[in-house]
Amino acid sequence: MTVTDRTVSVSTPSGASGATPGAAAGSIAATIAAARAAFATGDTRSAEWRRSTLTRLRGLIVEREAQLLDALAEDVGKPRPEAWLSEIGFTLADIDHTLANLANWMAPERVATPLMFKPGVSTIHSQPLGVVAVIAPWNYPLQLAIVPMVAAIAAGNAVIVKPSEVTPASSAAVAALIAGLNDPAIGCVQGAIPETTELLAERFDHILYTGNGKVARIVMAAAAKHLTPVTLELGGKSPAIVSRNAKIDTAARRLAWGKFLNAGQTCIAPDYVLVEEQVHDQLVDALAKQIGEFYGSDPKASPDYARIVDDRHFARLTALLDNGTVAIGGQADAGSRYIAPTVLTDVSVNDPVMAEEIFGPILPIIKVRSLDAAVQIVNAGDKPLALYTFSENDADNRHVLDATSSGGACVNGTLMHISNPNLPFGGVGESGMGAYHGKAGFDTFSHHRSVFERSTRIDPPMTYPPYTDKNEKLIRTGLAMPDPRDLAAKVRGKFRRG
Repeated sequence: MTVTDRTVSVSTPSGASGATPGAAAGSIAATIAAARAAFATGDTRSAEWRRSTLTRLRGLIVEREAQLLDALAEDVGKPRPEAWLSEIGFTLADIDHTLANLANWMAPERVATPLMFKPGVSTIHSQPLGVVAVIAPWNYPLQLAIVPMVAAIAAGNAVIVKPSEVTPASSAAVAALIAGLNDPAIGCVQGAIPETTELLAERFDHILYTGNGKVARIVMAAAAKHLTPVTLELGGKSPAIVSRNAKIDTAARRLAWGKFLNAGQTCIAPDYVLVEEQVHDQLVDALAKQIGEFYGSDPKASPDYARIVDDRHFARLTALLDNGTVAIGGQADAGSRYIAPTVLTDVSVNDPVMAEEIFGPILPIIKVRSLDAAVQIVNAGDKPLALYTFSENDADNRHVLDATSSGGACVNGTLMHISNPNLPFGGVGESGMGAYHGKAGFDTFSHHRSVFERSTRIDPPMTYPPYTDKNEKLIRTGLAMPDPRDLAAKVRGKFRRG
């Protein structure tokens, strides 16, 4: 079994110092064994360990901010403000949110007990799963390695992180962060296909993988051998639908930002735009204006525009420039792996650029006669990781949301829905399974253990043999009695409808 895609691949960016160092023979199994032994001590279950570990991690990120930004710039040419916002700032905010809520998340949740089973108390206890693996991608190599790790630590697990070797400087920086924690419960495995394959042969208690569907199937197959549950954060063609009732200048600004951030190498970037034909030309003109305001007349010279990660992806993306008509951009330079922010018009849903996730700074614009026609195009494909709808008419946006399915969605905006830690982030169907961020991440890496504590003060005899007619009548009557929680929910529902 081997692994290869944008997340786990042998490709190395041009000009990089070389592939990320692989793990020494036997060290992967030893790293996992050490993490399992650390978990077995019970130390990771304590609130003190979770809180202190997250606090130390936060301190290391702040202390090494300059080195982390340097690594991100070296690997993908990320502008420092953009890298801080999407990688460091995002991660620090997630840690802060977790620390602020950890006590509440860890506390047992008391739930209602049906009348027939009283006196008694019912609670749900969140328990750590054990040793979990986080397999991270290259496009946001810090955020997408550390944020899942934060959730795993918060839930009391030992964790092994596998950063992507496609971004070697960032991978080394992540490994150094983890080494700085100096805790056997938290390990890091670097390397490419052989190391990832060896990692997946080991037994874990949960695996969170970020990448694409092809490799996700390999991860699931490996996990199935140990009955290991998985969380898969994948991608797909995330659409944006622009209504004739949209505020076009604002839509263009937000589409351009969401698409060309990190040179389009974002799993929830708008992959293509479906726009009602009445405002098609207006939207294209507004995008041209907005790209100029963001990056100037020559985006190649802009300090605020990133580069493509490696030669393989550069070649894949430039081949897509032949689709439709290049309305904006289209310039490319192999030496620096630069592709201009590009907008394509006259694109058909059958063109190669519409066949799979673009994952680069190329935005196809497709005219549609109506929102219903746009919805039909979206629903003809796989369920996307994100969906964006733009309209000043609430009914337009509601129709799009009600008629489609996606991992997440944003109305009159792009990307921002993942920034709220109170909203779970995850896909559906081909775009993934499971979710994390905030409490959702804590829950993903926890087992929710049901506990019923029954009183011994009384011991009703009706459930014990021999079953008399009287006992049967009492059982039927008792089970038919409504749960107080259900009655309260019914009342709340009436008020909402009223």
